[in-house]
Amino acid sequence: MTRDEALKELSRIAHERAFGGYFASDTLIQVGLDALLAGVESESLAMLAGLGRNEELEAPDLFERVLYELGLDVEVPADARAARWALAYWLAGRMVDGSLDAAAGAFRIWRDVAWDLDYPDALQPLVVCAHNLDDWDENWNVPIEQLKNGAVEAAAHFLAQQPPSEHN
Repeated sequence: MTRDEALKELSRIAHERAFGGYFASDTLIQVGLDALLAGVESESLAMLAGLGRNEELEAPDLFERVLYELGLDVEVPADARAARWALAYWLAGRMVDGSLDAAAGAFRIWRDVAWDLDYPDALQPLVVCAHNLDDWDENWNVPIEQLKNGAVEAAAHFLAQQPPSEHN
């Protein structure tokens, strides 16, 4: 793993945690160790990476300190609707840059965002993509990659639209 890859993984986990995702302490410790071995430097990173089994309860707090020290901490809007929109933009961005599988991203936008926001118009193309990808099987005359490409295009279009605070 390169230093850049380790930083991207730290950032991904920071975002996932900020949006309510859970990672076990052993995962946080392993990510810390991977980052340390990849050349990432932070005052708290070595402490995180070196935690033993009987110290695992310290991992979440140390992980947060590492994120802060590296400037990777994530602030999610306090307003629940704004936080859902922020999640949609983050997921769509990852779909477009290829760091998140298009089917997984579209499904998460459908499940974790659109439903909570009562299916706003701005997310409908991604929800349709998620439905199509979820229903797809080998008997369809459309290759799965074509549906995934459509989801990436829908994500790019969504990103080019108005900011989340202006969506209905």
